[in-house]
Amino acid sequence: MVAATFIIYRIPLLLTRRSTFGLLAAAATLPSRALAHVAPPRNEIRDSLAKRFTDLGTSGTFVGYKVEDYLIVASDKERSGEGKLPASTFKIPNSLIALETGVVADPDKDVFPWDGVKRPIEAWNKDHTLRSAIAVSAVPVYQEIARRIGQERMQKYVDEFDYGNRDIGGGIDQFWLTGNLRIDPVEQIDFVDRLRRRALPISKRSQDLVADILPVTKVGDSVIRAKSGLLGAERGEPSLGWMVGWAEKGEAHTVFALNMDCKEPRLVGERMPLTQACLAEIGAI
Repeated sequence: MVAATFIIYRIPLLLTRRSTFGLLAAAATLPSRALAHVAPPRNEIRDSLAKRFTDLGTSGTFVGYKVEDYLIVASDKERSGEGKLPASTFKIPNSLIALETGVVADPDKDVFPWDGVKRPIEAWNKDHTLRSAIAVSAVPVYQEIARRIGQERMQKYVDEFDYGNRDIGGGIDQFWLTGNLRIDPVEQIDFVDRLRRRALPISKRSQDLVADILPVTKVGDSVIRAKSGLLGAERGEPSLGWMVGWAEKGEAHTVFALNMDCKEPRLVGERMPLTQACLAEIGAI
């Protein structure tokens, strides 16, 4: 019962405490029929979503927030609230901070030269712009970006974003990979939704640019803007996979977060197909 209460009430608390959003702002985005019912969003736990993970022979969680319906759909009551290392999903806030601080002035023109070190992922072994680096999830580029941002500025923005547990201990170029930072799917949704709405406490330009460089997948008449993450990818030892972002189907938006154990190589490539299957099941695409 306690876990169920967490799922039902946590997202509205996260959403309503933002000075840039607030419950009234949330209500303003809803159809008029829903304006009288803006206390906690409706909630569904669907065993059929959980079964998709077990059918793949793994464990994981999916949470979707259907914005216009003010509806949260989750696969479970437990793992959806467990904090994990964000891995390369942290490239979203890292990109925002890079642009906001001027570490990157232009995502298409500023070039990060390859350092000449051969790494197991061939696409990393070349020069990159911010746009090309996020497309191939180039960890070395984003480690250099983090070093240029520095500990003090990084902490400042992670705090202002209220990102996960806000703990960037463990090394300025490692804290999201092997360090102390943790974020759960509910927190991922809250953060990504603020980016989607351009409601983060930074310039609209930085948010526009990051939304623009996020990898896009088209499914029929729907669009998915999402960032993957894979713990251990830089070592060739995958363990946990993420997919976070939002789906657009006409005027309807669904913000989502998925994570799953990826201890077998075959599971790494299942993150996006499984995300699409979950989004399709809840009518988001």
